[in-house]
Amino acid sequence: MTHTPSAGRTRSLFALERRYAIGLACLFSLLVMLGLAGRASALNYVYDTNQDFWAVNDAAIPGLDTGSIQSTATKSLQGYGGIRMQVDGAAKTPVLNGVMLRGFGDTFDGVNSFSSHHAVALGGVAVTRSLAINQEKNYARFFDTFTNESRSALSVDIDFGGQLGYDQGSHQSEVFTTSSGDAAVTTADSWVEVDTPSVVGSLASPSAQGPSAAVLGSVPFTQTSDFLVDPFNKPLQTTTDEANEYGYINHFTLQPGQTRSLVHYLVIGLSETTNAPNTPAGAKAGTNVPVAGSQTTAVKTLAEELTATPDLSGLTTGQLCSIVNWTEASIKAFKPTYSPAECVGKAIVNAPAPVIEQPEPTTNSPYNVVGKSITEELAAMKDGETTSAQITKAYLDRIAAYNDGPLGFHALISVNPHALEEARKDDQLRAEGDTAPLLGIPIAAKDIYDTTEMPTTGGSLVFENYVPEKNSFIVQQLINAGAIIIGKANLSEFANSGFYSASAYGQVWNAFDPSKASIGSSGGSAVAVATNMAAAALGTQTGDSLWGPSSAASLVALRGTDGLTTCQGVMPLTYIQDFCGAITRTTEDQALILNAIATHDAGEFTQELEGAGWEGKRPTDWSSYLKTDALEGKTIGWEDEAWTSPWGDEGTINAMKSEFKYLEAAGAKVIHIANPPTPPVKANFNIKGDTGFEGWLKWIQDHPNTIYKSPPEITNSQLRIPQLRSASSEYKGEGAMSEASIKGFVEYRQAYQHQLAGWMTEQGVDAVVFPGEASTIHLNDSNESSFARETSTGTRIDPQASNAGVPTAIFPAGMSPVGQPDNLQLEGPAFSDPELLGMAYAFENVAHGHQETKVAPALKYVEDGVVTPPAGLTTSPESTTTPPAGSASATDAGSSSSSGSGSSTSSTPTTPTTTTTEKATAHLDGAIKLTGGKLVATVACTGTTGSCQVILEITSGKATMEAPITVAAGEKKTIKVKPTKALAKSMKAHPKAKLSVRLVAPEGKAKKVKVG
Repeated sequence: MTHTPSAGRTRSLFALERRYAIGLACLFSLLVMLGLAGRASALNYVYDTNQDFWAVNDAAIPGLDTGSIQSTATKSLQGYGGIRMQVDGAAKTPVLNGVMLRGFGDTFDGVNSFSSHHAVALGGVAVTRSLAINQEKNYARFFDTFTNESRSALSVDIDFGGQLGYDQGSHQSEVFTTSSGDAAVTTADSWVEVDTPSVVGSLASPSAQGPSAAVLGSVPFTQTSDFLVDPFNKPLQTTTDEANEYGYINHFTLQPGQTRSLVHYLVIGLSETTNAPNTPAGAKAGTNVPVAGSQTTAVKTLAEELTATPDLSGLTTGQLCSIVNWTEASIKAFKPTYSPAECVGKAIVNAPAPVIEQPEPTTNSPYNVVGKSITEELAAMKDGETTSAQITKAYLDRIAAYNDGPLGFHALISVNPHALEEARKDDQLRAEGDTAPLLGIPIAAKDIYDTTEMPTTGGSLVFENYVPEKNSFIVQQLINAGAIIIGKANLSEFANSGFYSASAYGQVWNAFDPSKASIGSSGGSAVAVATNMAAAALGTQTGDSLWGPSSAASLVALRGTDGLTTCQGVMPLTYIQDFCGAITRTTEDQALILNAIATHDAGEFTQELEGAGWEGKRPTDWSSYLKTDALEGKTIGWEDEAWTSPWGDEGTINAMKSEFKYLEAAGAKVIHIANPPTPPVKANFNIKGDTGFEGWLKWIQDHPNTIYKSPPEITNSQLRIPQLRSASSEYKGEGAMSEASIKGFVEYRQAYQHQLAGWMTEQGVDAVVFPGEASTIHLNDSNESSFARETSTGTRIDPQASNAGVPTAIFPAGMSPVGQPDNLQLEGPAFSDPELLGMAYAFENVAHGHQETKVAPALKYVEDGVVTPPAGLTTSPESTTTPPAGSASATDAGSSSSSGSGSSTSSTPTTPTTTTTEKATAHLDGAIKLTGGKLVATVACTGTTGSCQVILEITSGKATMEAPITVAAGEKKTIKVKPTKALAKSMKAHPKAKLSVRLVAPEGKAKKVKVG
């Protein structure tokens, strides 16, 4: 039987199911209650008197909400001030015991303070945070409370710390001095000062990134920790990159109902090698550099002052009584009248609302999708063991359980409201004999792939609520093969970062250690698969965005030879260099996906240009290359440049080297080879213009329904997230590429491909093996590199795949010494893609290297249970500050794009205006009109808070279409929608009949609207 995509697959999001609308309404109501609804613009910044800044990871975009400091002007802090909590004695040990806490709804007062909007619960302990920054003296105070809400005594360990450098020469931090007068940290130290000396190993040299000091209290803390790796068991390290991760643990017991608190301070200083932040614009380097030694001395002096007299201003008597890391004498030094006798009956209040314990997540699907591959799910459906509806419901329930919430992974931005409906139709088709290869399999798509059933946002407010007119080519190929697009995966906004997946809808957390980065930019795609929220996911790669996230999640991917697939209908980072592919659990799954998507798109010029060599070479069945003897007789090379950890993390490197034994066990010979050749000189190929500009120009031409007419309106938009926002909306790049320049760029890549093929031939190898991540992955709250990719001199250790367009197969190999998944990559000459996937399959069958995460376990099955439908993520709340100039982070490494990767203009924080709160109410503004073949309607949202979420329902005769609209309070929004075929046919048949129009509330109630 021939498979025909069901109506459910071609319907738009406009036919939103009411049960999902109710779920969205409930979520929105909760966000309004918590003060988290509405549009957002940035994380918040507090400026000191010398214009040094504190970038605070509060609830604002990208919504990390850890309450830690992301960065300072001179990078003295790089994700510092976070807390981890380990709870013992709970009735049930929490799955996320020991992770970095987040989700406090950390709210900025517009001046210099942040406080929890609600408490975060873990193992029966409710936690709140408040942060106050002294702008005159350059220090911050953290006040953290811990309340036992259980009926039994609980033992807790609280680890306070974070990252102060990274192992790249002068970026490496060292303990400068302590309260004991030496550089050896002990539990008796009340403060510890850390510096990054400009001369490695010489503490007497000027400070490179600025010193900092953690003031820990007058009560001895329990132990030091490696805040990055196994913090409650591993002490502070003194060598390699892990020596940059400083943690200090306090242990105490909480009786039922008891609250205890910790007070910590961070003091920062400026760099002694660069101009101070308050230097006038345009000043020459070296004209305003602090005197060597002045900043380390100032930090030490202030740390001593705070230790002698801690700043406890603004804390209530009850809060003072709860403090456990400062002695009574210390508190009296601040408040001489303080007496413990005052504490009787005093309430400890920090959170404005009590924590609400969440029930254990359940599922009413009898089929457990955890660890299941597409191959296994297809076999189970064929054998009658399960159905697509059960599989899809199982994934939806896991999305509801693990995607959102304070400790959620933030892997998916939106969820297909028709997923279950499509699954039921697929079950019917299967019963009727349909043999579509991916029939009923739920797959996620990175949210830069066009989909008509869900918005395509690019993770950005620039495209908030944008719904394309057609699916991207690859999405449509999957749908034609029977797949269900279950949701849109979170990402780094517009795929701009290869280190973090941060967007306007939150930042993705690592699937194996939800304190770390997921890697970018396809982090959401990889985490969705690794946590079993989807069977597979679409991603893209410009630099590392398939191999990086896949390696961090123990998954399989293929960065194919240029032109293997098409990126039509996919938002670009660069022109030509972007590659569109899939992330899967196994090589067998990868082959099934490639059968659907690795095909010729006759209407796509870019694929025609760069993929001409594929003509007649694409496999008709990728599975035919999956043979257990695919490595027999093969020679695999490895070279020093890629296998030397730039951060001294030899444990990770050696673990992957030890996995070469599986290549040999599968029949291959592994040899040491010379480093790769120097790439061809780009200047010889007449390449001019901005590849990012060109990519967006082609995208705009392919998307007539977008409101944007030129690339800078997108890349330089001030709606972008702060890390990636341009300093100005004015574009100053090279602009579009000429046809000759585009041709030159393709010729350059093809020359590089030929050069690499010659290198492999000279070395006598069939493929070259590269590591996945060459270091431990860093925590998610920093603004620096999340893993090692280049040496201190800037030499890249990545495979050449992205910059040359040759293929790499990425696959799991095992587990590193720090509990992080290990992946290997095999790079081959152009067009060796199927052979590489076959080699990966042979390795997979010997090594069994895939790992399952333990932090997203199977859900409890409740046959008659009711699970709230998942709604996807909302944007974070607005900030009241603007990021400083120079704060933008690097783009996805390997990219040639120059547009949209700048930083925004510096300004001081402003205080928000207070207004009277008025509930948001929607109404149709004027009549609906038919213009240019599209229905045009304007919806107004009155009120001062929140937004209006409504559905515009349009009916002609028996035909009805629906368009969801979200309008911010006090604003209007005009939408243009193309009538469905049925509606257009009815309108043509009854040209004089009036359209029936109404606004449908998410609760399902309808409000009739007059139509002129």
